[in-house]
Amino acid sequence: MKSSEDLIKLFGMSNQLLTNDLDKIEHDFDISLEHRTDSTTDKDTEYFPQFEEDVRKSAREMSAHYEVFYCLEISIRKLISEVLYEKAGANWWENEDVILPIIKNGASNRMQRERELGITPRSDEPIDYSNFGELSGIIKKNWDVFGSIFNNEKAVERVLASLNTLRGPIAHCNTLAEDEVLRLKLSMKDWFRLME
Repeated sequence: MKSSEDLIKLFGMSNQLLTNDLDKIEHDFDISLEHRTDSTTDKDTEYFPQFEEDVRKSAREMSAHYEVFYCLEISIRKLISEVLYEKAGANWWENEDVILPIIKNGASNRMQRERELGITPRSDEPIDYSNFGELSGIIKKNWDVFGSIFNNEKAVERVLASLNTLRGPIAHCNTLAEDEVLRLKLSMKDWFRLME
C-alpha cells in the first residue's frame, strides 16, 4: 500500500501531466480552454470576458515577454544600484561624479510628473525612473567599476539600446513580431554573455 506522501506526489504529477496536455491542445488547435487557475493572474471576471478572443489570446502571448522583460529590467537596475552603492555609498545618486546631471534631472522630472498626477509613485528610488539609454549612460560613466563585471563597454551600450527598442512594443501593449521575439531572446542572451 502506498503512503499518503506517495499518493500526494502521484496526484501532483498526474495534475502536471494533465495541465501539459491541455496546454498542448490549446497550442495545437489555437483555442483557449481557460483551464489555468493561477492566483497570480487575477483577471477581472466582469470585464475581461467582454474583450474579443483574439485580443485576449494576444495578451496571453505577450504576457510571457512582459514577464521576462520585467525581470530583466529590474535586475539591471538592481545590479547598477548595488555596484554604485559599493563604489560611492548610500548617496551615490546625488554624486555628480557617479550620475550625470542630465540623467538625474530626467528621473527627477518623471518623479515630479507622477506626483503632479496624484498617482501612487512607482518607486522611491530615482533609478527606477531612468530609461535604458540613461542606464547605459550610468554604466559608461562608471566603467571603472562596471568594467570588472562586463567584458565590453560598446557591447553593453549596443545591448541596452536593443532592449530599449524592444521595450516599446511590450510597454505599449503591441504584439511583438516573430523576429522581435527572437531579437528579445538574443538580446537577453547577449546581456548575460556580457557578464561571462
